[in-house]
Amino acid sequence: MDIFKKLEILADSAKYDVACTSSGVDRTAMHGGLGSTVGCGICHSFAADGRCVSLLKVLMTNSCVYDCKYCVNRRSNDTPRTTFTPRELAELTIHFYKRNYIEGLFVSSGVLKNADHTTELMIETLRILRREYRFSGYIHAKGIPGASEELLNELGLLADRMSVNIEMPSSGSLRLLAPDKTKQAVLQPMRFIRDRKRENKNELALYRRAPKFLPAGQSTQMIIGATPETDLQILNLTEGLYKKYALKRVFFSAYMPVVEHSLLPALNAKPQLLREHRLYQADWLLRFYQFTASEILDEKNPSFNPFIDPKCNWALYHMELFPLEVNRASYEELLRVPGIGVTSAKRIVRARRTVSLDFDALKKLGVVLKRAKYFLTCRGKVKEGVHFKQEEVLGALMSKKEFQMYRSSFFLPDGTKQLSLFEPPAVLGEDVQKCLTGQI
Repeated sequence: MDIFKKLEILADSAKYDVACTSSGVDRTAMHGGLGSTVGCGICHSFAADGRCVSLLKVLMTNSCVYDCKYCVNRRSNDTPRTTFTPRELAELTIHFYKRNYIEGLFVSSGVLKNADHTTELMIETLRILRREYRFSGYIHAKGIPGASEELLNELGLLADRMSVNIEMPSSGSLRLLAPDKTKQAVLQPMRFIRDRKRENKNELALYRRAPKFLPAGQSTQMIIGATPETDLQILNLTEGLYKKYALKRVFFSAYMPVVEHSLLPALNAKPQLLREHRLYQADWLLRFYQFTASEILDEKNPSFNPFIDPKCNWALYHMELFPLEVNRASYEELLRVPGIGVTSAKRIVRARRTVSLDFDALKKLGVVLKRAKYFLTCRGKVKEGVHFKQEEVLGALMSKKEFQMYRSSFFLPDGTKQLSLFEPPAVLGEDVQKCLTGQI
């Protein structure tokens, strides 16, 4: 098969793998080598100097011995199959890099024959890139569950980041939809990578020239909406993965119906994109804002409010903690104010050492006053026209139309909640901007 036909098939098959992540590592090119890696280089984003950087996202093969019900590449699906040779994929990557199409490689794969054989093909591809072409660009490789630790170690010494996909949010769902996989087979590589990273840290402390093992760490991905787990269950699992396996990122992928099966949503079902968006916002709170999963959601409220972001929702349920005096509140307290991000909280702490801050100063420091003004006082004064009653704040944070929808569609006459995550409203432009900038 022609190599461009292979690329068409295998690039299309890879579109369901989430790869929009920062590289997390800085590395300059070796003398006479190709490429470099910067910490801010990510798929479809911009570097600090304004360059658009991207990755070649492709599968090694779309042939697979597994029959996961949710996967378009499952063995029982009738689809064209092909496989790159390591040499083909390595040369394709270099040709694209030299033409300034890409700055790195994201390589995943179906399981051809078995996990070890597939991993060996990926290792050979990366070996050609790193050793023969002396390519120093960013490489993200997918770890194959069931591969031997020796092969995972070799792959980790060649790649910058590795991800082992957990796929389903619970072991029950994994057994139901991916009977060939087990929870242990997925978690064992994560555990090995965690332990090997710790060993490598000690090696680098003793020997400056020791080879680096996955300098950008490991990540994982889970599918949202194919099974009935609640947002609370997903968030608890996410928090556990961060703590137990020292992951850099947990990615969420709203299930897009691509195959028909009685255990899956109908083919005409809409992907739960807003739910995915809220999970990413909550994930940001876990990683950077010192929240815990049990603070963001609980058994009484196991699902996200689709109309407002998780941080605003938490603040509205804890109005007894507000308003905060911005000139006295601790850094940790400032992080919990809607409209104040990590960067603006640090700016506030630095600025108030020399001057007493007012609302105009907060705006100059990057605080989103549209939300923050309902939770702050400056020099003991509230923003003109602001009231701190929960319903008034909730109405102010939404448009009139959204507030009416919220009251009519999500609250029954007796005051009980009736949330639906299967027919969500459209994602608001401002919400998207907040998620991208991290200012929650």
